[in-house]
Amino acid sequence: MIIESIKSAFKKHFNRVPIIVRSPGKINLIGEYTDGYVLPAAIDIVTYVAVSRRSDDDIHLYSESYSEAFQGKLSDLNKTEKDWINYILGIADQLQKWGYHIGGFNLYIDGDVPFDDELSSSAAVECATAYALIELFSLSVPKLDVAKIAQMAEKGFKGGNGSIIDQFTSVFGKKGNAILLDCKNLCHEHIPLKLDGYQLVLLNANLEDSTSTIRLDRAKEQCEQGLLWIKSNVTQVVSLQDTSLKMLDKYVKGKDVEIYKKCKFIVEENQRVLLAAEHLKNANLKGFGQVMFQTHDGLSELYQVSCNELDFLVNTVKKIPYVLGARMMGEGFDGCILNIVKEERIDDFIEELTQVFEDEFSKKLDAYVVEIENGTALIL
Repeated sequence: MIIESIKSAFKKHFNRVPIIVRSPGKINLIGEYTDGYVLPAAIDIVTYVAVSRRSDDDIHLYSESYSEAFQGKLSDLNKTEKDWINYILGIADQLQKWGYHIGGFNLYIDGDVPFDDELSSSAAVECATAYALIELFSLSVPKLDVAKIAQMAEKGFKGGNGSIIDQFTSVFGKKGNAILLDCKNLCHEHIPLKLDGYQLVLLNANLEDSTSTIRLDRAKEQCEQGLLWIKSNVTQVVSLQDTSLKMLDKYVKGKDVEIYKKCKFIVEENQRVLLAAEHLKNANLKGFGQVMFQTHDGLSELYQVSCNELDFLVNTVKKIPYVLGARMMGEGFDGCILNIVKEERIDDFIEELTQVFEDEFSKKLDAYVVEIENGTALIL
């Protein structure tokens, strides 16, 4: 059992009995790049963090995944060349900046959220570390503040620049539910995800695209420009979430077609998230799947962040009658598509897609069948 293994490893490295916390990775069911409405969910691919107090100011870390150790001092926190270390040190740094008192600690980390695939691995590490240190030092920190502290740890110490979606999902995830989240004000609602004989299957194409960051940054810049054109005419608009296709047609389309396409995707994606949430509330999984297909088409044709391999996979899936929906996933799991597959046909699905993908591209697919799980929690 993983918990017994962690306890044993912790005793071996630190000769102490630890507190253990688990924190999930996340998927975004729908709602990419919107900075508005999104529909993420916590999954059963998790990170475990075990901690114990020290009598000094030292921080001693060990990662099972990397077989690496680190030692530093709480009073002298500095960035390192290792991301997994920075995630942890960033939390210690932020807790102190928020006015919470912590001491030296031992920390052991293990789990199955893949660092190389970035299935919100940083958020899982950050939230697990935050929860563990909060419990260890008997701190009283509101759940929303935990997510904000974790986000600030990534922005300020590690150097990331992402939204709060990953950390929010890791903290507020609920078994069997997606989260309808408005990123603008962090209002949220848990939406039951009743799969009723279907399962969520991730297919990872293991792609490496050196231009993806450049393309994403360019798309965001184009959206910002389109928003500026609208705001100069409609003063009450704050974000593209507040706009409409009519506004885009009037203030953007005639100025730049490419900017119009990027903005059009964002406006339509915000609308699709709300529609998808309604489908889930009505247990209309087929309707939800169709919205997923529409999102992929928008990501490919309008936002232009897909690629030949992912388009090939989704177009192949569209022809399979026992799959209700599929789309590429954006930030969080590069080179991956999310699918809703009939439970008894999952093995057939994985075998078929693996074979056709290898025949077409001479590349292997990795498959993950995931469950929607609870957010970060103390387990021992």
